[in-house]
Amino acid sequence: MKYKLSLILLFISALTAFGQSTDTPQQRSLYQTKVEKYRPQIHFTPQAHWMNDPNGMVYYKGKYHLFYQHFPGGNKWGPMHWGHATSTDLVHWEHLPIALYPDSLGYIFSGSAVVDEKNTSGFGKDGKAPLVAIFTHHDPKGEKAGRSDFQNQSLAYSLDEGKSWTKYGGNPVLRNPGIVDFRDPKVMWYEAGKKWIMTLATKDRITFYASPNLKEWTKESEFGAHEGGHGGVWECPDLFPLKLEGKTYWVLIVNINPGAPNGGSGGQYFIGDFDGKHFTPIDNKTRWLDYGTDDYAGITWSNTGERKIFMGWMNNWTYANEVPTPSWRGAATLPRELNLEKVNGEVLLKTLPVKELDNIGLNPVSQSNIQVKDRLRLVKEQVLKSPFKLELQADQLKNFTLSLENELGDKLIIGYNEKTNSYFIDRSKSGDISFNPEFKKLHTAPRIGNGKKMDLIVYVDVASVEFFADGGLTVMTDVFFPQKPMDQVYFKTGASNAGYILKKVKYMPLKSTL
Repeated sequence: MKYKLSLILLFISALTAFGQSTDTPQQRSLYQTKVEKYRPQIHFTPQAHWMNDPNGMVYYKGKYHLFYQHFPGGNKWGPMHWGHATSTDLVHWEHLPIALYPDSLGYIFSGSAVVDEKNTSGFGKDGKAPLVAIFTHHDPKGEKAGRSDFQNQSLAYSLDEGKSWTKYGGNPVLRNPGIVDFRDPKVMWYEAGKKWIMTLATKDRITFYASPNLKEWTKESEFGAHEGGHGGVWECPDLFPLKLEGKTYWVLIVNINPGAPNGGSGGQYFIGDFDGKHFTPIDNKTRWLDYGTDDYAGITWSNTGERKIFMGWMNNWTYANEVPTPSWRGAATLPRELNLEKVNGEVLLKTLPVKELDNIGLNPVSQSNIQVKDRLRLVKEQVLKSPFKLELQADQLKNFTLSLENELGDKLIIGYNEKTNSYFIDRSKSGDISFNPEFKKLHTAPRIGNGKKMDLIVYVDVASVEFFADGGLTVMTDVFFPQKPMDQVYFKTGASNAGYILKKVKYMPLKSTL
């Protein structure tokens, strides 16, 4: 990939020298972006500068709108704006002008966006349903002064399908009662009660509010004082229904920082019932969306019907301001579809990459019934380049490691340990790990799936891996920064597993979406 793009750049330079170049500044910028070190090729990233939480995600008239926390003034966290991009296929993204800027009420923190089809807000005109953004105004002056009410909830609306936004003159619409962390509203229409429900992160718990018109809000209930992880502040919640075997369950996602199972930022979830006022979990177990360290602040798109599509921020607050990407920082995970599955009587959330990603697949290479005696180099038929998708299946799940390597000795190792019945990712020798001492720690994930079979899907980009095991019941996402692209993949078994048979190995290179 990098070699081919370098040739393209050389060719363009040659044309310029002869006065024949017709490419625009935007095109030249795109070429540079494609070859930029560590720039993801199949993940959304800002064209430049800082990005964190995806927010305001809404589907409308054939387009997926992605807004995100963005600081256009540098590549470290700063005064938050809402960046904006759209896609028709969840894979290719068009960068658009900044949607929301800070103002006298503060920075524009995370939130959500909805289609107000019934025009309950009154923002619609001439029969046009408004898009309404609900976000947290964060007042830095109030924070600096030591006040406890410096975060409040506000509105903005669009009548041109998200191209431009007008902030509501009555902001804020939900004032802070004196809670330091009072933010990240995720709003949905609750049809049974004919009302809007706001799921709001309030320090170490969730508070539910209701409104008939998005402007006037009444507190309904709280959840989480005695449930879930409490190693850090609760953030970026999401509440939505999913069906399983004809029954409707409610899923509540709650992100937390710190306090994730492998340190720093992470997302937990609860499954239960919601009656329009109270969320009641099935049990008090703490479950995690992703056991890697680089899937945070994830929520789902609104207005997608029964299909629930999730995207997170592919970073961790432990080292987010330090990762070695000089012109931009932050990326989004691949979009993922959420469903439910019953395992040993428990209803669990499973996560798999959206099917649209297969549309960027190139000619796959498949092998079957491969005997692995010790260490086997996969994909011998061609030189492996990022990005790619790798699928592995076997009749038995035993000790193994899947090692991504390059000629300089960088290694990212994914594996399974029979003794602990857990998966792991080891990035201690994956390239540049110098920027933070926490980065090199081993990450583990308990196996959640049923049965004895191995079923793995691995997506590898220039500087990230997303690992889906057991049909999406166990997920791990990690970033890494190799000196050169990982162009070798090895599968290794333990000495006791000589004769291990891989029933299926499928390697599919993926086209860059930049």
